[in-house]
Amino acid sequence: MSRTIKVFALALIVLVVGLYGVQTRESDEEEPTVEYSEYIMDVRDGLIDEVTIGNSMIAVTKKNGQHYETFDPHDSNMTDELLENRVKIKVARDTGQSIFVRLFLVWVPTLLFMSTLIYFMRKLLSAIGRQMNFVHSTARLMPVNTVNVTFNDVAGIGEAKEDVSEIVRFLNDRDRYELVGAKIPHGILMVGPPGTGKTLLARAIAGEAGVPFFTVSGSDFVEMFVGVGASRVRDMFEDAKQKAPCIIFIDEIDAVGRKRSASASGGGNDEREQTLNQLLVEMDGFSGNEGVVVIAATNRPSILDKALLRPGRFDRRVRFGLPDIKDREQILAVHLKKVPCADDVVVGDLARVTPGFSGAELANLVNEGALLAAKLGHQEITMDFLDKARDKMIMGAERRSMVMPEEERLITAYHEAGHAIVSRLVSEHAPVYKVSIMPRGNVLGSTVFLPEHDHYSMSRDKLESKMASLFGGRVAEEIIYGKNKVTTGASNDIEHATELARNMVTKWGLSDKLGPIKYKDERQKFRNSSEPYSEKVAQIIDEEIRSLVDLNYSLALALLNTNIDILHNMAQALMHFETINRNQIDELMLGKALVTEIKG
Repeated sequence: MSRTIKVFALALIVLVVGLYGVQTRESDEEEPTVEYSEYIMDVRDGLIDEVTIGNSMIAVTKKNGQHYETFDPHDSNMTDELLENRVKIKVARDTGQSIFVRLFLVWVPTLLFMSTLIYFMRKLLSAIGRQMNFVHSTARLMPVNTVNVTFNDVAGIGEAKEDVSEIVRFLNDRDRYELVGAKIPHGILMVGPPGTGKTLLARAIAGEAGVPFFTVSGSDFVEMFVGVGASRVRDMFEDAKQKAPCIIFIDEIDAVGRKRSASASGGGNDEREQTLNQLLVEMDGFSGNEGVVVIAATNRPSILDKALLRPGRFDRRVRFGLPDIKDREQILAVHLKKVPCADDVVVGDLARVTPGFSGAELANLVNEGALLAAKLGHQEITMDFLDKARDKMIMGAERRSMVMPEEERLITAYHEAGHAIVSRLVSEHAPVYKVSIMPRGNVLGSTVFLPEHDHYSMSRDKLESKMASLFGGRVAEEIIYGKNKVTTGASNDIEHATELARNMVTKWGLSDKLGPIKYKDERQKFRNSSEPYSEKVAQIIDEEIRSLVDLNYSLALALLNTNIDILHNMAQALMHFETINRNQIDELMLGKALVTEIKG
């Protein structure tokens, strides 16, 4: 409707301007006007040849060709004088054009003004309506029995489920707890990295308890108008009290619960603080909120206001972490049940090769595998599809269109073979799962390990074995091509190995000369100050780092020189198959040759 009014108003403006121009042009073309007395003298002197009588004017043409106009007083005697002096008399036909123009010039401005007034009144009423709607809660209500998520759908966070299950029991059996004077926690704060199941568990609580579930994001409270957020908080809790017992879930509460600062100023900060103050009052104010449980989620608990975290508001803090190998297996089992899987899918192996994956990433892994299977026309997801999905998530998509010279592919094959062989021969190293020279993202090749379980601490032997494995690729290139032909492909390996050696010496107390003393201060990088040790200690640190690097570099060199035939055979297999699995690696480590002639 507003667009129609705009078009109509614009058309009226154009019409008025056009009519004004026509009227102006007609005015410019009018003949000179003389006094009526002069006109009478010209008639009596016989100077007039022709007159044209209009509504109010008389157009005069003199015998000498001159033209002028004069006002017509409608003198009836004047006609006789014109006839006596042989003046031609014409009467102009009224076309109505001047009346039409005058009518529009009178009414069009009025219509234009009224249309503009109506348009701006509609805009004002619309703005007032939106402003009135600002004060209403934006929380979305999910009524009872509409939340179809239960604890059975949440895997891998057993401790967190146990921690919040008490809330479910209270909501289902309040009398049991009130009998002994127990009160339900006012709030539960879920803390953990993104994708670890905080939102899913909150929905599962509502599904298990069978109560209404209000969900809202912390950023939904904050608007550009001061006071809107506080009004929304009040409105949300009023709605919740009417639905009690119920659950309010505030996702990303750090958007509104950030620490208050006395020195901060500005409208945006005032609005956020007013919203936070109202939230604090609603959670633990004079008006009780019996039966209303507030659950909030954040991955930045350190920036939350202390008043929000005290008992009486968020009484309980539930911590979420990245799932361990057992949790990953449970999470993968839940998601794999929803898709058709081939018999070769081993959930345990998939869990072992996905350390550091969150629950959301594991769900995405299964989905990526399903997408790949559908793309290739398969009706089941195989282990190979899931492996490729994992590699894609970590390293990027395969770059099959990448044109790599055979000589560089061969160097990459020896490099990855060096990693795999050293990893198999050193002590306390995770087993090799597969080796590939298929380029992905910025990676030309990869060696994937299959740890038996997650490690939360590492021994010196394990760290040194990892360091030797990292140098395996660089050493293999040096053995086959010589020191002058070593490539830059080991830059990332060298960086990780050096960091391991530095941490062993300065952070973990694994240096024979320096002993269990911490020399690495993480805060130093934020301060413009010198290292907290002397130059002599700095020299010893450098010597110890150099010693660890040289020791494990030499170890990798010795292992590969001793097993040079296995190195050649594995490089041949990689050139032929591009990717070899652990069974093929086992055969190669026994001295068998999978390929008789190397390519390149």
